[in-house]
Amino acid sequence: MNDTAPGATEKDYSATLFLPETEFPMRAGLPAREPIWLQRWEDMDIYERQREQAKDRPLFTLHDGPPYANGNIHIGHALNKTLKDMVSRSMQMLGHNAAYIPGWDCHGLPIEWKIEEQYRAKGKDKNEVPVVEFRQECRTFAEQWVDIQREEFKRLGVLGEWDNPYLTMSFDAEAQIARELMKVSMSGQLYRGSKPVMWSVVERTALAEAEIEYADYESDTIWVKFPVSKVDMTAVVRLTDHYRRESTAATEIADLQARASRLIGASVVIWTTTPWTIPANRAISFSSRIAYGLYEVTDAPAENWAKIGDKLIIADKLVGEVFAKAKVTGFEKRATVSAEELSAITAAHPLRGLAGGYTFDVPLLDGEHVTDDAGTGFVHTAPGHGLDDFGIWMDSTRLLQDRGIDPAIPYVVGDDGFYTKDAPGLEGARVIDDNGKKGDANQRVITALAEHGNIIARGRVKHQYPHSWRSKKPVIFRNTPQWFVYMDKDIDGAAGDTLRHRALKAIDATKFYPATGQNRLRAMIADRPDWVLSRQRAWGVPITVFVHKQTGEILRDEAVNHRIAQSFEEEGADAWYKDGAAQRYLGSDYKADDYEMIRDVLDVWFDSGSTHSFVLRNKQKWPHLKFPASMYLEGSDQHRGWFHSSLLESCATNGHAPYDSVLTHGFTMDGEGKKMSKSLGNTVAPQDIIKQFGADILRLWVASSDYSEDLRLGKEIIQTTVDSYRKLRNTLRWLLGNLAHFKAEDVVDPSDMPELERLMLHRLAQLDQGVRAAYKEYDYRKVVTLLSNFMNIELSAFYFDIRKDTLYCDPISSIKRRSALTVLDHLFNAITAWLAPILVFTMEECWLERHPGDEESVHLRLFPEIPADWIDTDLASKWQLIRAVRRVVTGALEIERREKRIGSSLEAAPKVFVADPRYIVALEGQDLAEIAITSAVELHQNEGPSEGFRLEDVPGVSVVPALAQGQRCARSWRVLPEVGSDPEYPDVSPRDAQALRERAAAGL
Repeated sequence: MNDTAPGATEKDYSATLFLPETEFPMRAGLPAREPIWLQRWEDMDIYERQREQAKDRPLFTLHDGPPYANGNIHIGHALNKTLKDMVSRSMQMLGHNAAYIPGWDCHGLPIEWKIEEQYRAKGKDKNEVPVVEFRQECRTFAEQWVDIQREEFKRLGVLGEWDNPYLTMSFDAEAQIARELMKVSMSGQLYRGSKPVMWSVVERTALAEAEIEYADYESDTIWVKFPVSKVDMTAVVRLTDHYRRESTAATEIADLQARASRLIGASVVIWTTTPWTIPANRAISFSSRIAYGLYEVTDAPAENWAKIGDKLIIADKLVGEVFAKAKVTGFEKRATVSAEELSAITAAHPLRGLAGGYTFDVPLLDGEHVTDDAGTGFVHTAPGHGLDDFGIWMDSTRLLQDRGIDPAIPYVVGDDGFYTKDAPGLEGARVIDDNGKKGDANQRVITALAEHGNIIARGRVKHQYPHSWRSKKPVIFRNTPQWFVYMDKDIDGAAGDTLRHRALKAIDATKFYPATGQNRLRAMIADRPDWVLSRQRAWGVPITVFVHKQTGEILRDEAVNHRIAQSFEEEGADAWYKDGAAQRYLGSDYKADDYEMIRDVLDVWFDSGSTHSFVLRNKQKWPHLKFPASMYLEGSDQHRGWFHSSLLESCATNGHAPYDSVLTHGFTMDGEGKKMSKSLGNTVAPQDIIKQFGADILRLWVASSDYSEDLRLGKEIIQTTVDSYRKLRNTLRWLLGNLAHFKAEDVVDPSDMPELERLMLHRLAQLDQGVRAAYKEYDYRKVVTLLSNFMNIELSAFYFDIRKDTLYCDPISSIKRRSALTVLDHLFNAITAWLAPILVFTMEECWLERHPGDEESVHLRLFPEIPADWIDTDLASKWQLIRAVRRVVTGALEIERREKRIGSSLEAAPKVFVADPRYIVALEGQDLAEIAITSAVELHQNEGPSEGFRLEDVPGVSVVPALAQGQRCARSWRVLPEVGSDPEYPDVSPRDAQALRERAAAGL
């Protein structure tokens, strides 16, 4: 039947129907209404109400990874915070005390860079501003953005302790970060060393791996000759032992010396994409697994760099490619060159003699990092500008000393990108300028090589090259003094108890969502070098270390550490920079003049990695948190960022991870799967979506997406989400409208209910298991899928469709109607709770529509306990068969409607033929006309005529349409022969007549 009254020619009985009554609007108006709920929650202090309500429940702590406080939130922030909110809300409703403390990362380059940009715009020099004054400007800037971002996050519907967040720049946090650093120092894990680190010339600081992104870059490439100058007899005996693994006879030594001596006058050829590193070259790396040969150029153009007669040592596999680049038109192999021969020879630097420099020997070292995939099979080795280069150089220290070679690593490039005095003849040339552009260093080197006759080819190559994620400018590897944490040194002398060992063990004990995150983080920890902690910046927590000027020893004194931490608690980390601070901390036991007070600041990843120590363990400030956290949740880039640094920091100071589980989400892409970019104009701002559609639409998009992959977002996707939302809302509106007629005395026990109602209770119990399991696995997409399918297909298109007639028309006393109302009550209670962590505003509106009152909120509920004994698999199997028959009937009537032979299905009384005994048994005792929403049904137990309508997947059932016989009931519109049999109500059916009498008796 329809929800509207019959035609004008009949008596209007619409006022006698129990039609839906609700003020819950069909049009949500979320952008205007959501702020009302936000204010209401703030007025009633719902977060504290939750804490009080849940104080005796088990703790679940999702620790917030802090965003940078330096700009409006973007769609990635919205995705991240919404997911976190869904986790906390759902765990709260599953029976936990799920407190959520939001936090912000306030130190470091992102904020300092913004202040420097302001300075540059005003023509102001940062170096002329007192450091404490500069730091205060950074603090003020961060405070402003914390306030802005706080309101933007709250507008998303994120519930948390917004009035008491954590900030890495708060005094107590800075004090604790310093304490954590000093713990690392006291355990002997901290050291100052010299290693190549990624260095931003533009920003004048070292960068962590997490601060690097890769982008296309065009590099100069060169093929360079290193002339073989001599055979090193000191190394020969040792190296022949190394390769042969046995004593070497004098005759063999002499033979090797003779073979190696043949190579004097030849040149080893290297290939590099960083010509500017040639002045820093100190060795050549080769591989004993690669076959090499001595090749002579027999034909080449006269103007060529590679000349006829040149003898060049190159990997056999690459010789053709090298000579093609060098425009050599003829060459012959003169000899095979063994690994022993390569180890015995020494080369001259290709710039030897330039400005009287580069006179040192260049040894050849066997390195596992060398391949013959590209280049020449040799790797130019500048230990100050590459980790592999540095590694093989340091591993060869003893060999270098045996050969009389100084293992010290020069500082060829300064922090400003200019060559230093350690690049004779090239000092003042620049690798990268302040704008991130190439300087003149490459060309100066190429010109000098050409003048020395030691270059055979040049070119260009486009490749992925590291850039600073903040300035978007290329970085360089540069050897600088930095502060490190050992990855492989025994902690406190305990054999095998290294930071790497602790971290890998902790990863194995952690649950990952998705599981692939575990292998990703494990691979990063397994291969990473020592952790670089220092940054050459002003805004951050200083490395609170004193170093003895004479001995170079780090001062380890708990009394000094205590004074430092205490001053930070009272004054913040600015205390480190105040006049007289050194002697204040050293006290009377030490002289400030004897110690270097370190001025570098900590990498911000150490700051955020330490948050567990001043948030999770701060019971005085946040009593509802636990350590380790139940979960850390961030984007997949945080495997090398916050997940990584938090793991290392906690393992260094606590011996284990700061989390029990790690959940990772992907990045946001546009509707076509492209990365969002301002330059492409395809960014989607969360503020715009909220303004047009409301935050619940954004939240539904997050919940409906597979967050373990990259998420797409565009106009079509948003519209699809809006359509899905409207369907859910309309179902809830219909529920509310009908429940307006539900009273406590209407409740019916399940045992007294009709089968259809018991089937719905069965489905509720099934859903309860599925929804709870999905929430426990943080699978919000599954929650949305389960509930959307249930509400759209099983409720709206099936149960509600069938029960409209009963709910609208049955007498007040009808057990069927009261049973249906009871089921609607159960449905409402379950669905509003299950959707509350996702559609936070809509479910609050829906709940309050039925339960008005200042103390009410859907977010103070738990998921309802659904009785397990509602499960009835036999009944469900039976109704699967009944619904199959119903599909055949509705399919046949749809054709009749399309052909305009009927208007409403209530005009039909189809003949249903059932040959399959399973369906016959299932239909026994059922009112198929009610189930199929017709006025009558003729049921026949046979195959039926050939012209009957059939469905391929329902064998043994056919339908022949027929018109219902009798008159149309003016109240319910069913066509029945008995209409008119009641003299008091001659235009309605007996059922409707009884309903009218009961209404009259009740004074309705």
